Parts: sequence; structure tokens; C-alpha cells
Amino acid sequence: MAGIQKRLFAYFMARVQDDELTISHKRRLFKDISGTVLEIGPGAGPNLAYFPSDIRWIGVEPNPHMHPYLHQQAERLGFPVELRELDGKQLPAEDASVDHVVSTLVLCSVPNQASLLAEIVRVLKPGGRFVFFEHVAAPRGSGLRRYQGILNPAWKWFGDGCNLNRETWTVIEAAGFSEVQIEHFRMPEGPVAPHIAGFAIK
Repeated sequence: MAGIQKRLFAYFMARVQDDELTISHKRRLFKDISGTVLEIGPGAGPNLAYFPSDIRWIGVEPNPHMHPYLHQQAERLGFPVELRELDGKQLPAEDASVDHVVSTLVLCSVPNQASLLAEIVRVLKPGGRFVFFEHVAAPRGSGLRRYQGILNPAWKWFGDGCNLNRETWTVIEAAGFSEVQIEHFRMPEGPVAPHIAGFAIK
């Protein structure tokens, strides 16, 4: 059953198009990406179109049904990609070997955010950047936050582990970066309307 769910999720995500607001945020976030870039959970490859063509791109995508869609996107763009497998809970990169780590709509679904953030800090070079665009929990006590809590169990199953009500910004702020810049904003997307975007420097 889990395999069918992951296959359907990949099929659906490969057909989702970025809206104008998402495009605007991603262009701003990714304009200075350079060097060796590790993208966590790249899915069907929607971010490849925003990256400079001269980077070395490494992707870690745990859903194998995403891989064919990602390779198709890379071929359309003429963008060389390198997919790696997770080594247990470790990111597949050496200490201090990556210039940028990218995460878009991924931290909602990882089993342990703090552990992943520690791994991101480990693989980044000194001065390297973690760049993120994530949906997050609504403010505590709000009607939307209560709705997120009610909807979360079903949403998590259909969304391949996605959680609606994570205060992701607190985990990023506590991860040990030397500088963190986070923007909170809303998207027109119902239960996943609250978002954050920004960067953190090792």
C-alpha cells in the first residue's frame, strides 16, 4: 500500500506547477546559488529551472518514484544531475564539502528535523548557506492552527509524510548557524498557506 501511495504522490507532484508567487520567491532565493549544491528532497525537479547551469548539483530524493520525473526534467533543461542515496540518517556528503544546501517543501515531512539540520550544518563549508522555502504551522491559538491539527493525520498519509503544523523556523533558529534570516508570509493555499523562506549561514 505504501508503494502505491508513494507512486501516486510522485505522479501528482510531477504535474504541479509553481504559481507566480512561488516563482518570485524561488528566483530571489536561488539567484546567488553557486558551487556544489546539495538539494534535499528535490522531488520531480521543479527547482532545476531556477539554478545556474554551472553548479554541481547533487540530489537526495528518498521516494524512488520521483527519480524518472526528475531525470526527465533534467534532460529537458540540459542540466546534469547526480542522485545519491541516504546513508542511514546521514546526508551523502563529506564534512564541510558543500557550498549550498537547498530545501523546498521538505522539512514538513522528514522524520526528525533537528537531526537533519545537524547534518546540513555538518556538510556545509564554513560560510556555506542553507536556503529554504517551507510551509509551516499557523500561529498558535488561531483557527487555522486548530484546523491544521484536525486535518494533519489524513494529510500526512496522503502527502507522503507531510505535516501541516510544524514550527520549522524554531528548529532552524536552534540549529547552530552563525546567521539566520527568515521571512514569514502567506500563500493562497488553504491549510498550507503559512510559509517561511530565507537562508542560514554556517
